[in-house]
Formats: sequence, structure tokens, C-alpha cells
Amino acid sequence: MPLTEFIVRRLLQLIPTLIFILIVVFVLVRLLPGDPTSAILGDRGTDADIARINRQLGIDQPIWVQFWLFVKSVMSLDFGNSIVLKRPVTELIAQRLPITVALTLLAALISVLLAVPLAFVAALRRDKLADNAIRGAFQVGLSMPVFYLGLILLTVFGARLHWFPVGGYGDTFFDRLYHLILPATTLALSLSAILMRNLRAAIIGVVDAEYVSFARAKGLAPRLILIRHVLRNALISTVTLFGLSIGTLLGGAVITETVFAIPGAGRLMVDSIYGRDYPVVQGLTIALAVLVSVTFLLTDLLQAYLDPRVAR
Repeated sequence: MPLTEFIVRRLLQLIPTLIFILIVVFVLVRLLPGDPTSAILGDRGTDADIARINRQLGIDQPIWVQFWLFVKSVMSLDFGNSIVLKRPVTELIAQRLPITVALTLLAALISVLLAVPLAFVAALRRDKLADNAIRGAFQVGLSMPVFYLGLILLTVFGARLHWFPVGGYGDTFFDRLYHLILPATTLALSLSAILMRNLRAAIIGVVDAEYVSFARAKGLAPRLILIRHVLRNALISTVTLFGLSIGTLLGGAVITETVFAIPGAGRLMVDSIYGRDYPVVQGLTIALAVLVSVTFLLTDLLQAYLDPRVAR
């Protein structure tokens, strides 16, 4: 019952969050330089054309009417048409967003596969050669900007060694997965360094706890102690950090997709900002914000599962 009440509470908390997101997106888009009318008509628009486009877009209405029309369009999943690409924004989001989600999920998976086992090795061999080597290697990756790290991996493993493609997305499932490995690794290296350091510190704090010593005194197998007692308790803070880092991964995907020429939502966002394609910017921002909010919800549920005290 406490877990059910916790889920209902968190779902209700999403409502004011989504309202706040709509307000912020509505205001920020209108603070961008330029206006959609100029982007549509260019330099040859007459006063009559400008008035006609403003009437079609609802820009000539009072601000509160514009906001109400904006909310109605979002609720009906109608973000209008792209000014540059001349296609429905919903169609563009449905086409591009899954690519960014796949890139983010693959990067998250790689970061977990790197961080968890290496955090155990570093924690169990604290201040020894293995610990210092792991922390030193991750520190190098953490100190590099994402775009610079991506260029290095692209030059070495793509252009010189020809192990991975230098860009594009592919056609089949496995071909697309093959194209995403290098950009996903670029995103994963910085996140895995943060997760590894956090999990290492948590394991060191848990491994000397009284209940772990009691489990050893009971004669439980070391592997069972590590999985059942150490890992589950150490993961609580790491899961929270991992969920908060999903937004960082999505932000890094904007740069990574540009470097590796991946036709995802991040690259579409950059192109739309430069092209002043405000409907696309507006729709993508809302979609990404909702995606991050749902990720935070799932993180809280997983944390409540690991530590039932959170749901109380």
C-alpha cells in the first residue's frame, strides 16, 4: 500500500511539472530573436502578408489567448507545421525522437556496464594499483568535453582504424546499432566516470557496515553478500544520480548527433534553432521535457523498490 500511494503521489506531482514546462516553453520561444512571420515570408513579405500570417498563427491575439491556444494544441498533440521542412512537427518528432532515445538508452547501458564492475574492483582494491588506474583513466574521460572526445573517437576508430562508420544511421536494426556504438560510447564515458566514482564511494561505505559483517559471520558466500547486501544498498544513491544524468545525456546527444551526423532529435533541434523554425523547437522541447520527467518518475519508483523507506 505505501508503494501504491507513493506512485499516485508522484503521478499527481507530474501535473504541476507539466504545466510549468508549458509556461516556460511558451515564454522562451517568444523571447527568441526574430519572429516566425519573418521566417515564413522572408524579406519580401508585404504588410498584408504579415497580417495574414499573424492571424493564421494567432500572434495577433492577446498573450493569454495565445497561451490557451498553445495549450489546446499541445493537448491535441498538434504542434503545427515546420516552417523550414514544411511537414507536421508531430511527424518529425515521431521520426527523429526514437533515434535520440535509442542513442541515449545505448549510452546509458554502456555506462552501467562500465561503471558497475569497475566500481566493485576499485572499491574492493581501495588505494591499490587497480583502484588508482581505474580512477585515473575515468578522470581523463571526465575532463574532456563531449564534442572533443567524440572527435577523437571518430578520428581514431572511424577514420584511421575503420572499425566503425564515421557517420550516418544505417537502414536495418543491426546496422543502426553498429552506427550508434561509437556515439553512444562517447556519451557513456563521461557518465560512467561519474557513476563509477559514486558507486565506489557507496560500496566502500556499505562493505564495512554491521549487517554485512553479520552476514559474513553467518557464513554466507562472498558473492551472495556482494549482490544481496552490498550492491542493493550501494545502488540507492547511484540510481538517483543515474536518473538525474539522463537529462545530461539528452543534452550531450545534441552535440554528439551533430558530430556523427546522426539524424536524431538533437540535430533537428540545432538545425531548427539556426533556421528559426519555432514550431519544431517548441514541439521538441516539450517532448524532451516530458521524456525527462517520465525518466525521473521511473527513477523514483526504482529507488522506492531498492529502499522501501522512500515510499513512506
